Amino acid sequence: MPYVYDPQNIFARILRGEIPNRTVLETAHSLAFHDIGPQAPVHVLVIPKGPYVTYDHFCRDASDAELADFARTVARICEMTGLQPGEGGLGFRAITNAGEHGVQEVPHFHLHILGGRPMGRMVAQSG
Repeated sequence: MPYVYDPQNIFARILRGEIPNRTVLETAHSLAFHDIGPQAPVHVLVIPKGPYVTYDHFCRDASDAELADFARTVARICEMTGLQPGEGGLGFRAITNAGEHGVQEVPHFHLHILGGRPMGRMVAQSG
């Protein structure tokens, strides 16, 4: 499947410095920042700096360095925000949406890290 990346999407514009963000952590290949419409007390988005549309696109085409950097950035965000499960940690939910049925709103791969409260069921069942 061909992935068509829109270089004018909001995350691409954030990466170029055209739109401000509340950065939590920036690394060589990733940027983590607070969501502007948080759905939990902690709601951080982690994005790769490369032009990837969805998680599967990122996993397929990203370099080993990009993949490792992204994974370690997620781990660092969980540690920095106190969401790591375990001794005193709250736990978290990590969500990524892909395509129309996945309700993806921005065509740039991004991972939501949410926590700081019980998150409820993962997906509501429908009739």
